[in-house]
Amino acid sequence: MILNLLSFSCPLILASFGALFSEYAGCLALFLEGLISFSAFLSYSFTICFHSPLLAAFLTSLCTTLVIFIFAFITEKLKTNKFISAIALNLFFSAMPSFLSFLIFNNRGVLTSEAYNISPLYAKSFTLSSSVILIAAALFFLIKSRLGLYLRITGSDGDVLRAKGISPENCKIMAWSLAAFYASFSGTFLVMKISAFVPNISSGRGWMALAAVFLGKKRPLRILFCVFIFCCADIFSASIQNFLPQIPSSVLISFPYLIVLLLILFDIF
Repeated sequence: MILNLLSFSCPLILASFGALFSEYAGCLALFLEGLISFSAFLSYSFTICFHSPLLAAFLTSLCTTLVIFIFAFITEKLKTNKFISAIALNLFFSAMPSFLSFLIFNNRGVLTSEAYNISPLYAKSFTLSSSVILIAAALFFLIKSRLGLYLRITGSDGDVLRAKGISPENCKIMAWSLAAFYASFSGTFLVMKISAFVPNISSGRGWMALAAVFLGKKRPLRILFCVFIFCCADIFSASIQNFLPQIPSSVLISFPYLIVLLLILFDIF
């Protein structure tokens, strides 16, 4: 049961750590929701092409990180509004899976294939092991490394970095790139879990990741706790209909987001 909860929570945990990087830098990654779905589509497509989930995960993270790096670089150099840029990126990434799915597979709906058949045990072990490594790397980077220190003070004390000859703009580019890298694995884990690509597979996880960072007050342990609360609510809403079938499915689908809203309204953490 605990392993199932951890495995279920991993995509949201990684997305939350991606959001945490951007929040520290003062340029919140509002594109995470669309990027997770886009990454899931890329992971599915690369696996079909190369018949290797590991290679697909690597190529997906490389592609998404590179795309966000380019957009972040352009945003910083042109000094455009980061909020509007992030929203535009989210719309772009949300639309791309449908466009590419029709272009490559001639199908805008659910994508399945015999070439993409990952066993649940492999998906769960890959998800858990990769998440542990990525979370440990994120904590080490933020707490122990010099670059992590620069990133943590970029949003609040950017002038201090400038006084030391360090560019806050470069730190913000790095923050968005790291957010994309972690969100790409979130999408990969989601598509591996069901061995298929489903439109809008992120199902609000990008927004929930931002909420977890807000509720956790940028503290990793609090963020993890918030994520587990969200995931428990999600699992509860998926299971309760077996015992109370009269509850409308629309209510159950909205239950995890209602919990998020209540936690934000009352600022429980």
